[in-house]
Amino acid sequence: MDEDTYLELLKLVTPLIKKEDTLMRQSITPHERLTATLRFIATGRSYEDLKFSAIISPQALGHIIPETCKAIYYVLKKDYLKFPKTAEEWKTISKDFENKWIFPNCLGAVDGKHITIIPPANSGSYYCSICFHWR
Repeated sequence: MDEDTYLELLKLVTPLIKKEDTLMRQSITPHERLTATLRFIATGRSYEDLKFSAIISPQALGHIIPETCKAIYYVLKKDYLKFPKTAEEWKTISKDFENKWIFPNCLGAVDGKHITIIPPANSGSYYCSICFHWR
């Protein structure tokens, strides 16, 4: 992510993730919250592992990351996470997958980087993950 994109995202989510300082401690800044969340999303590292680079406890990360993900979803969903509303829109998506990727009857795709698939016992090669890298 380039700096301009990061700063724009930070500006959008700051009102939703900013916390007030107290007499006991200073709050974790929106910049630190967003950085830790993006690092978690990009690497898939555990909260325990992130505590060293983010300098935030795993317990706090357990609250910060889901909260920041919700904020990111909230501010970006209108422009980037559109859901088809009509049968024609679904058909267009299917046709686009078929034309571009030669993958008929497909209605969407998910990056499987952070999705662990555990096959049922004794399923053999019926369940397998296939990765395509298009460059």
